[in-house]
Amino acid sequence: MFVYKGVLLPYPQANLILDIVLLILFLGLETLRLFYGYKGNLCQHSLALCVSVGVLVPCAVLSVYYLLLQTFVLRLEFVLNAVLLCFYSIELVLGLMTVSVFSRASIY
Repeated sequence: MFVYKGVLLPYPQANLILDIVLLILFLGLETLRLFYGYKGNLCQHSLALCVSVGVLVPCAVLSVYYLLLQTFVLRLEFVLNAVLLCFYSIELVLGLMTVSVFSRASIY
């Protein structure tokens, strides 16, 4: 979509570079969040799940940026980011419930 916006829309060069850098940061944070969530769930470690839930906050902030604050927001981007924020809210609730269950469980 950034190729489309960069070619067809009068996108300022500085804003396009900022949006692409934030997208790369978003990719790194999302990968980190998924890795720690996966490992924390499989190994039943509440610390890894806490890290995953903690990284969820900057990911949600970046999603809100792409939902509302970027220079040009296409309808498809709006819908995808709105759905992503819904999944993030569900993941936050389920992650906190899982952390509380793993913290109470006695591991032998």
